[in-house]
Amino acid sequence: MKLHPFNECVRDAEALMNRGHRIYQQFNCAHCGVKQTMDDPNVFYRTGKCEECGKITNIESDGCNYMVHAVFR
Repeated sequence: MKLHPFNECVRDAEALMNRGHRIYQQFNCAHCGVKQTMDDPNVFYRTGKCEECGKITNIESDGCNYMVHAVFR
């Protein structure tokens, strides 16, 4: 998964959230490389714990991405 700067992801995701879509933050574990998706929609965390190896990644410095759950009305 391609990672993008944390602040850019937050900015772009907020625009989607304001349109009613749900956003799930994603990051790659800095230790084992496994792609992780946060459980909480519309929240961006600065660090994340890997479900595989249990180590902490500094998402703010390493970058992230997100998944969009689009809501159409």
